[in-house]
Amino acid sequence: MLMRTDPFRELDRLAQQLMGPGTWSKPSAMPMDAYREGDEYVVAFDLPGVAADAIDVDVERNMLTVKAERRPVAKADDVQMELSERPLGVFSRQIVLADTLDTEHIKADYDAGVLTLRIPIAERAKPRKISIGVGSGRKEISG
Repeated sequence: MLMRTDPFRELDRLAQQLMGPGTWSKPSAMPMDAYREGDEYVVAFDLPGVAADAIDVDVERNMLTVKAERRPVAKADDVQMELSERPLGVFSRQIVLADTLDTEHIKADYDAGVLTLRIPIAERAKPRKISIGVGSGRKEISG
């Protein structure tokens, strides 16, 4: 068996242990991706091991807040933990949304540990063609 040591991973694990798990008053950050796909923005959050009912998504004005809690798995009394690297606790992320996004029609899906939010671009923000009228003649201003 080949074992590889990553000193940065060990440093990250040590920092997580010292800082402790996230709490509701001081949540840990969660990784995310954000990109535009056609006429909507897509934001994907990594939440492996989090139950769907432990995820809370709120929008107030243009502030999107996602909170999730990874709870410990119930273990029998005779189980002795040998290694525990998966962080537990509360995770949170806040994103300021542009005024050009339609926050009334956000769709959320949770599959395979990934929460995906699809935020449509508001109709008023989409590009549109402006027609130019041609005047019938000259007008004079007298005064």
